[in-house]
Amino acid sequence: MRRWRGALVAALLLQSAPAPAETPAETPAKTPPPLTNTRYDEDYRYLLDPAAGSGAFWERFKAVPLSPGGTVSLSTGLEARLRGEAVRNSGWGQDEPRNDAYGLWRLLPYADLRAGPALRVFGQLIMAGSAGKLGPEGAPDVDRTDLLQGFADLSVPLGDAQGTLRAGRQMLAYGSERLISLRYGANVPRAFDAVTGIVQSGPWRVDGFLGRPVRAAPDLFDDRRDGGRSAWGLYATRGAGAGWGTGLDAYYIGYGNRAASFEGGQGREERHTLGTRLFGKADGWDWNWEAMLQTGRIDGDTIAAWSVASDTGHRWNGLPLRPRLGLKANIASGDRDPGDGRLGTFNPLFPRAKYFGELTPVGPLNLMNLHPSVDLALSDEFSLSASAIAYWRMSLEDGVYDLSGNLLRSGAGSRSRHIGTQGELVLSYAAGRTVEGLLSYSLFQPGSFLQDTGPAKTIHFVGMEAVFKF
Repeated sequence: MRRWRGALVAALLLQSAPAPAETPAETPAKTPPPLTNTRYDEDYRYLLDPAAGSGAFWERFKAVPLSPGGTVSLSTGLEARLRGEAVRNSGWGQDEPRNDAYGLWRLLPYADLRAGPALRVFGQLIMAGSAGKLGPEGAPDVDRTDLLQGFADLSVPLGDAQGTLRAGRQMLAYGSERLISLRYGANVPRAFDAVTGIVQSGPWRVDGFLGRPVRAAPDLFDDRRDGGRSAWGLYATRGAGAGWGTGLDAYYIGYGNRAASFEGGQGREERHTLGTRLFGKADGWDWNWEAMLQTGRIDGDTIAAWSVASDTGHRWNGLPLRPRLGLKANIASGDRDPGDGRLGTFNPLFPRAKYFGELTPVGPLNLMNLHPSVDLALSDEFSLSASAIAYWRMSLEDGVYDLSGNLLRSGAGSRSRHIGTQGELVLSYAAGRTVEGLLSYSLFQPGSFLQDTGPAKTIHFVGMEAVFKF
């Protein structure tokens, strides 16, 4: 242990030495990997070559050699986020407190230890809290200090492919994160205690996983796996390169919940999702289309649910402000008859936070929505987006749910389909790799269904955040 500590201190002192005045012309600085939300896909070992750096401040924290030649190396990093939110008429005037304004903060430091091409240990802590919040503190807002990620990788060649076995606490995200997501927009992201197998072969990647979500708790090192829920699956993806104009995902995801609850059925749930996604960009167009079919059982009843989601847009790069016009359209099935022995409510499983925008009071269950938007590039650092969203119930026999799948309003109180209309403005800022900012305003005007079934005041929401990451 003393030898390792000594090597680490020596390596850190070595990395703190001044960088060369300039990179030799014959060895240009290499392009660093893009920053990710999971952080574990970033590989900085190219910096073991002193000539590969650009002189950026963060390079001294990456690929610190711990052995001669850098066979064993350590990378470290940090995300710091400050966020302020203010909401008026939360829950359309039904929730308490109805009006609130508060601050959120989080720190996500990580360390990535690599030993040759085969072994790797990754760890990341979370320190997250709130200030001034009137409502109860808890997930996903507060997690004072805990292990967000901690896993080990074993990688081996498989002919022309590369295989990796990963075991431990890890953040999982697949495709558009409609079903398995990081919940990154929330103050406390989502992690799983899981075993994952990854095979990469050319443009194809196939993941198999089995795990349980981690139940975040507010005190010190008290996060535990959720014994009542589990997920398993197989996810294959091919990127939109190498002669293909469109990328392709195909997947199966299994889900178990010992205490599921929908308006049309409650009890032990086992659900199976088959899905596919097409995505890509060409000639200014971009597209992301997904279809999902669900079967299974809940408390003896069968499950027959489905969802179709699309996001299509076009950007005019030759025009001032480089405008992009987009349209999202989503349908998620609802239950048509609570007494027919068949549950038709779609379950989004572990969806991303801020699913429909900075304000997301309803979730993709028993829902139809149209979401036109326009995005403008105001400068190299600033962009502005404006959007409008209209929501309707898919089935008049089913209610309205929140993003976690909790029933907000029963469908029994109204025959109206229209839930409401939402508008949103978002000003975003990004400076280089390390600094980001956001300012948003959203409102949700209740429709006739909400007016028929309870309080129906307009929700107003303001959010602002600053992020520093390296």
